[in-house]
Amino acid sequence: MDWARRIEQVALDGGLSFFEVVFESLPACDVNAMAAYGGFAERYASWRFGMDFERLQKGYSHGFSKIYELVINGDPTQAYLVSSNSLMEQKLVMAHVFGHADFFMNNIWFAATERHMASRMADHAERLSIHSEQHGKETVERFMDQALALDSLLDPYLPQRRSWAGDQTQNSRHDLLGFLERRAPLRDWQRECLSVVRDEAYYFLPQRQTKIINEGWACYWHCRILTGGILDGSEIVDFAECHAGATASSGGRWNPYKLGLELFRHAERVGMDLFELRRMHNDLSFVDDLADAEFAKGSTYFQERAQSGQDWKAAKEELLLGLTWCGGPQIEITDLGVEVGEELVLHHKHDGRDLHEGEAGPLLEQLASLWGAPVSLRTQLDGADVIWEAKGKTGIPESA
Repeated sequence: MDWARRIEQVALDGGLSFFEVVFESLPACDVNAMAAYGGFAERYASWRFGMDFERLQKGYSHGFSKIYELVINGDPTQAYLVSSNSLMEQKLVMAHVFGHADFFMNNIWFAATERHMASRMADHAERLSIHSEQHGKETVERFMDQALALDSLLDPYLPQRRSWAGDQTQNSRHDLLGFLERRAPLRDWQRECLSVVRDEAYYFLPQRQTKIINEGWACYWHCRILTGGILDGSEIVDFAECHAGATASSGGRWNPYKLGLELFRHAERVGMDLFELRRMHNDLSFVDDLADAEFAKGSTYFQERAQSGQDWKAAKEELLLGLTWCGGPQIEITDLGVEVGEELVLHHKHDGRDLHEGEAGPLLEQLASLWGAPVSLRTQLDGADVIWEAKGKTGIPESA
């Protein structure tokens, strides 16, 4: 029996909608390799991806972690199954995948994403290969390292503003990668490399914004689908153990699978429209809207915080703070009209989380290298205003 098609029909009957879902079964090692490259078979080479693969493979080999599936936002939606999984695990994974596929297609934070990213990444890989032949592999890899070190300096809300306003020329003080791509004194091939990094970073950005709600939605649906006639009676215990392992909490830290599932079940109990919730929210707004006193009483995360003496409102504020701006610092350019060769001044909007000079310093050095002139960052540290600086050099970066 074709379980994928049977599970798909149950998902459709339940109200889910999605692009065509294509499943492929691979050995665990190959799935880890795909995961290290963001889920794409063709992507430019980087030692960073190699390190991610080593981490995933070691975790799997030593039994510390296990990838059951890998699902990629796109049209069609590509999903990879681990061939060594049991039939029950494959049923669970496929049901989980259809939950993700529905979320990818219908959640507004994914609406602006490129749905044919596989071909786009293959084109990126080809362009970088050409640049490596023309300018030297080490030179291109060195520049890509600089660019990748800055791939979090994005505006999380820029794609939505552009999509909703229809303004493709809109610039953002927070989109530092976009600013450097437009204004930094780079050679053409370097500008294209920076464009590749920025393009791919914005593609992956919604996944950082929706980890809790996306995984919660997929967990909600794998439970509903499997207990609706897909599981054999002999598989119930194994399913319960596998599900419990995926949604276990550890050391007072929130598990996105568990927290997201608890929030959806709470919403269901109070009669909210679950499909509308999955359409409109990201993690920050989802937690903010649904985590109330009633939810906190039954939530494992909030109960663990309460046992340590923390009020549920304080625990919620701490959680929301960690989700703000995708969990990273909000940094903006104070003057988008700054000329090449002039100092680039950045401002950190302090929200209670201090930056660490040991992390910010190297970042500023990379920025100054690409900008070709001094870069300064204004922030607060232990309640006092501070300015960190990196000098930079005038002209084309040395890596050229």
